[in-house]
Amino acid sequence: MLAVMSAWTVATTYGYARPEHRTWRLLTADLAVAFACLFATAAAATPFYLTQAPPLSGYWFAGAALAASVIWGRRGAATVALLYGICDITLRVVMGAAVTAATARGVVLLLLAGLAVGYMARVAGQAEERFARAVALEARIREREQLARSIHDSVLQVLSLVGRRGAEAGGEAAELGRMAGEQEVRLRALVADGLPSEAPADGEGAAGRRPGHTDAGGPGAAVAGGSVDLRELVRRTESVHVSVSAPATPVTLPAHTAEELAAAVLAALDNVRRHCPRGTRAWVLVEDEEDAVTVSVRDEGPGIPPGRLEAARSDGRLGVAQSVRGRLRDLGGTVEYVSVPGQGTEVEMRVPRR
Repeated sequence: MLAVMSAWTVATTYGYARPEHRTWRLLTADLAVAFACLFATAAAATPFYLTQAPPLSGYWFAGAALAASVIWGRRGAATVALLYGICDITLRVVMGAAVTAATARGVVLLLLAGLAVGYMARVAGQAEERFARAVALEARIREREQLARSIHDSVLQVLSLVGRRGAEAGGEAAELGRMAGEQEVRLRALVADGLPSEAPADGEGAAGRRPGHTDAGGPGAAVAGGSVDLRELVRRTESVHVSVSAPATPVTLPAHTAEELAAAVLAALDNVRRHCPRGTRAWVLVEDEEDAVTVSVRDEGPGIPPGRLEAARSDGRLGVAQSVRGRLRDLGGTVEYVSVPGQGTEVEMRVPRR
C-alpha cells in the first residue's frame, strides 16, 4: 500500500500541475484511491494500532481533501471532510477498534484546513481574473488614446471646420455643416466611450426617446445588482448644441431612478429647444457625490422671467411641474431653477442615493 500511495502521489503531482487537468474526473479518481487506501488499513493493521494513532493513509488522505477544496471550493472541502469522518468511524467499527477523541480531532482539522484552502483558492482566482481584466482594459485604453490622437489631428478638425464654414455660408451649406457637426459629436463619443447603442435622431438631441431603452450589451445596460450607469443614459442627449460632462467612473443608480432622472434631463433640454432661439447652446453636468447624484442643465438662452413658471402651471402647462419637478419629487429628490433674464437658466436636479 505504501508503494501504491507513493506512485499515486507522483501521478497526481504531475496531473494537478497542469490547469487543464484539474477537473472533476482527476479529483474523483484521487478521492477513490484515497478512500481505498484508507479502508486497506483493515488488512494491514490491528485494532490496537487504531487506538494509538490515526491510520497512516489518513494523513495521506489530506492531499486529496485539499485538492477538492481548490477545485470544488469550500462546500466540496466540507463534504470530503465529513465523508472522511464517516469512513474512519466505519473502518473502526469493521475492525472492532474504539472510536477515540483523535477521530473527531482529525475530522475537525481536515475541515478547517479544507475551508481555509478553499477560501484562499477562491480569493486567488478572483484576484487573477481581476488582474487579467485590468491588463486588457489598460491595453484597450492605450489603443483608444492612440486612435483618438490620430482622429483628432485629422477627421475631427475637418468636421469641425465644415460645421463652422457651413453655418457661416447659410442655405444648403448650413444643413451640410449641421450634419458634419452631428457626425463630429458621434465620433467624439465613440473615441471617448465606445460605440453608442443609439445615436440622436436630430441635431437637437433625443428628447422624444425613452431614456431607459437600451440595446443588449450597449451603453446604459444594467450592471450587477440591477443598477444602471447614469452617464450612458445622459450622454444620449449630446448633440451639436448640447455638451455633456460626467465623471470618468460609472455613476450607478437603481434602474428606475436612473431612467427617471434621465427623463427629467430630457424634459429640461426639450424646454430649451422649445423656448429658446434655435441653436441655443446647453450644457449637462453630472456630479457623483457620496450621498447624492446631482445633474445640472444650463443654457445660454434669454432666461425665464420672474413668475413665468407659476403662470405656466396655472395655465395648465405642466411640463416643468410634472416632467421635471414631479419626477424628482417621486424619487425623493429636489429641483432648483436659477434664471437671470438675458443670461440663461440653470436647472439643478439632486437625487439622494438612499
